[in-house]
Amino acid sequence: MLKDKIYNRESGLLFYGLTPPKNNVDPEKIQSIANKQIERLQGIEIDALILYDIQDESARTDVPRPFPYMSTLAPDEYEANYLQDLKVPKIIYKSVGKYPESVFRAWYSKLGKSVGANVFVGTPTPDQVNNLSLSDAYAIKKEINPTLPLGGVTIPERHAELKDEPQRIFYKIDNGCSFFVSQCVYNINNTKDFLSDYYYASLEQNRPLVPIIFTLTPCGSVKTLEFMEWLGVHVPKWLYNDLKNSNDILAQSVHACKNIAIEIIEYAKAKNIPIGFNIESVSIRKEEIDASIELLKEVKKLMEA
Repeated sequence: MLKDKIYNRESGLLFYGLTPPKNNVDPEKIQSIANKQIERLQGIEIDALILYDIQDESARTDVPRPFPYMSTLAPDEYEANYLQDLKVPKIIYKSVGKYPESVFRAWYSKLGKSVGANVFVGTPTPDQVNNLSLSDAYAIKKEINPTLPLGGVTIPERHAELKDEPQRIFYKIDNGCSFFVSQCVYNINNTKDFLSDYYYASLEQNRPLVPIIFTLTPCGSVKTLEFMEWLGVHVPKWLYNDLKNSNDILAQSVHACKNIAIEIIEYAKAKNIPIGFNIESVSIRKEEIDASIELLKEVKKLMEA
């Protein structure tokens, strides 16, 4: 179903995003974490579970990281060893620059059947060691498994600055990408500007529109808000002020995310742009994770309305 929906360029895809546990956690604790994540998602019809491959992005900015970087389990290892009881397709992110070609080739050749798609991610900065380029990863994927859906990353904030996101998307489509997942969005104007330019560029260049999956993330503390900004998420000043000074920042952020989803759905529907949503929590706090599950349910209702 996931593969068909992607290749048919359907609207309405719904994903949930998870970061695997830290790799210094003992296996019993990891299984306990996985069981809780499975329990939260049981009974909610989602099209796929996204599992991220975390990189240290400290070189991207001079601003100190609000939370210390700690490496996590590889997403494919977490999926294969701990999440098999969750019977939904898994979308495995892969930060391709971390791996020599031989290692990447061997990994891609052994992907399990429960993997429904991949998303390849490049290095955060040109200065970072890059063992394998995105273009080389695309070529290897095409050679080994050309039919498995491949996604790319799109960043509305980058488009607000560089104005070239549609061209980046079309380049990645030419290299095998058939859907895109955005960085977390809190700035609806940047998001709609990007969608508009993507739509009109597709008309000018006579290109089909592929699904854009917008990521929404509840924010339950000022620390989480600072971390999202550190990651490059742009929160408009008025919304930043409202969140920072709210008596219930988590409820306020969920309300903001729902409004963003409503605007994206309405704008995309008017132009027949295929879109969907990926809900995640960047925090490990139970309150924020629970809020992300509630947001997932609410966004599902919005898309089905």
